[in-house]
Amino acid sequence: MRLSRKIQKLFSPEIFESFREHAARWTHPVSSRRILATIDRVKLERLREDYPYRPNARRINMYEDAAHWIGVHVAHAQDLWLDRTPPLRILDLGCGAGYFLYVCRFFGHEGIGVDTDEEPLFRGTTALLNVRRTIARIHPRVPLPDLGEKFDLITAHRVCFHRLNRAPSGEWNEWTPADWEFFINDIQTKFLKPNGRLLLDFNPRRDGSSFFTPALRACFLAKGARIFRSKALLAAEPGKRPRFKQTKR
Repeated sequence: MRLSRKIQKLFSPEIFESFREHAARWTHPVSSRRILATIDRVKLERLREDYPYRPNARRINMYEDAAHWIGVHVAHAQDLWLDRTPPLRILDLGCGAGYFLYVCRFFGHEGIGVDTDEEPLFRGTTALLNVRRTIARIHPRVPLPDLGEKFDLITAHRVCFHRLNRAPSGEWNEWTPADWEFFINDIQTKFLKPNGRLLLDFNPRRDGSSFFTPALRACFLAKGARIFRSKALLAAEPGKRPRFKQTKR
């Protein structure tokens, strides 16, 4: 990283937001071990025997490593103040193995996940964790399936449903700003309660740069997003500034 970029990051508002995020965790510590102790580790380990690694599967996605993923999602939950918030109804898009919703339930929240059924291990893990999920694939400019309710919080971590296919260069062909506008509008109008929030957390690009290209940043900001590092937080009402902290439903 160039020196000028390092200096720019040092004085960026994001560094103060990051400090506040870490300070909130320090002042309200949560024991991941307590949550981990509620999971039957023997049954979890047996799941990998029942669902061995698929050919060419990325070993980084070792979702049987409950200790790792519980820790990751405790941090995600704390960043949204879910350890200090009255009970919420939560929808987790791309819920995977279900660890985030399991952590949320430990804090008194209830929710449902949405994901495909392409990874057999997720089928076993969500069943073991008693995480309810709906099988569906998120397509560009196609409304999400009707779930029969609205939610206080909708989340998606390590978002990848916007990736369409790989170009010959190895880069992903992705949703356009218009696709994202359709998706956000669908969420805001049909799935969020009046004071609800949508949190999208993206992976960096292959070269380490931000997901938010100038065009995507402009698109998200136009929809009322608050962008912080890899995250975009949106309120149900585009003109309302969303807050990570939510104390009232």
